[in-house]
Amino acid sequence: MLSKMRKALCILSLAGITAAGLPAEPAQEGLSSFLLYVMQLYAIQHLQLGPAPDADAQTAPDAEWQRETTLQGSSRPLRSAPGDFDPSMFAYRAPPPPPPSALLIPEHLDRALTRYYIERRVSPNGVAWMQSVIRNGHTFIPFVKQEIERQGLPPELVFVPFIESDYIGTAVSRSGATGLWQFMMNSIDPFGLRVTDTMDERRDFRRATTAALQKLNGHYQNFGCWALAFAAYNMGPNGLRRAIQRAGTNDYWELAARGEISRETTRFVPRIVATAYVLSNSRRFGIDWWPEGIDWTPIVPGRPVSLDVIAAQTGTDRNVLRRLNLELLHGITPADPRREIVVPTAQAQAIAGLLARDDMALIRYHRYRVQPGDTLYALSRHYGISVAAIEQHNPGLQNRHLRIGETIIIPILTEVEPFARQAVALSRPFNGTHIVSQGDTLWAISRLYNVSLQELAAANNMEINQTLSIGRTLRVPIIE
Repeated sequence: MLSKMRKALCILSLAGITAAGLPAEPAQEGLSSFLLYVMQLYAIQHLQLGPAPDADAQTAPDAEWQRETTLQGSSRPLRSAPGDFDPSMFAYRAPPPPPPSALLIPEHLDRALTRYYIERRVSPNGVAWMQSVIRNGHTFIPFVKQEIERQGLPPELVFVPFIESDYIGTAVSRSGATGLWQFMMNSIDPFGLRVTDTMDERRDFRRATTAALQKLNGHYQNFGCWALAFAAYNMGPNGLRRAIQRAGTNDYWELAARGEISRETTRFVPRIVATAYVLSNSRRFGIDWWPEGIDWTPIVPGRPVSLDVIAAQTGTDRNVLRRLNLELLHGITPADPRREIVVPTAQAQAIAGLLARDDMALIRYHRYRVQPGDTLYALSRHYGISVAAIEQHNPGLQNRHLRIGETIIIPILTEVEPFARQAVALSRPFNGTHIVSQGDTLWAISRLYNVSLQELAAANNMEINQTLSIGRTLRVPIIE
């Protein structure tokens, strides 16, 4: 190697002298430049000269590297080369070099459970599963990666929803956890996620992603490593703290070995690490891990709108529009004028033009004229919408009873037949009165006047579980 270096230096020196050190005729200047180029090219290509090796680069040849990392290899541990996770996944701009991996380190990769899940991931069934999850998440993954980088977190966090929800935005677990990141109802308040009769922001891919990454980062700050952060995300931080106190150690793998954490939590981290390892080396395993997302943009309608009406009026794909707004449980925006919807960028201009039209009804309603005995509860059950939602679309209806003959509007969520109240037959005339006093209940009053609870409620246009207010006058039979 030393002789080659000397030979190269001589050639390059000669080239430099020829090109610059000796006088040359004008006609020879082009020849001198060409000679310098040829000599430099020869020195680089044939004498194997090149830039100085990076101090952090792998020194093992490619063949040796592949032998070390092959799953069928011997007892040599799995490792991850710096930069295996391709930063071009953040395609919206050229990112800086990726930081050292937070997950793909020998501490996690050398574990038998991790190796077991890696073997499962690269099997035909495992590859098929990962490709199906990528298809599920193609709408959401680009935003998740962008938000991860915005918050300055490890890029491998993009793989957490693979394990949590298969990247299905409407996923619901047996315990009621919902959305890509599987938020429980008791964990949403600190992150401002709202759940109502018409909206569930745990299914909002933007808000839920931002909240989940904040939650994971908080766990990392509290517990000091990502393995414990994932464990806290899975089992709850308080349960993890108790496990650490019992065991006297904060080593995730030691907690798992001692059985201080559940089987689910024990397997949660290895499954994430295995998925991250395989997809961070996706080309090596023949997996297409570059999903094309949907180019979208947020719009503020400023009024309640139906996604189905928007789709029909602008030619937007209804399924795409619904998929971008999974938090709208019935495809109708709430009455909040500041509420955004997400629309495909290609149709954004057409949709904005539609929203600007005052003469266009962007939501379909049932119009119902109140009959004797009708209740909001009965109407809500028939039309599949909450009482609160009916009240939102009928200002002034809150805190009062329906008036016979008035017309109310009910948003169309599903196609149903017009409401026909099933009248309750009264066994006798209700021509007396009863003034509600402290402690009265509808059930107690029905017993007092020897009528059924249903009759008493129907005669007073009430629901059978409705709370009575003191001083209210009820129609009742006259006691002989």
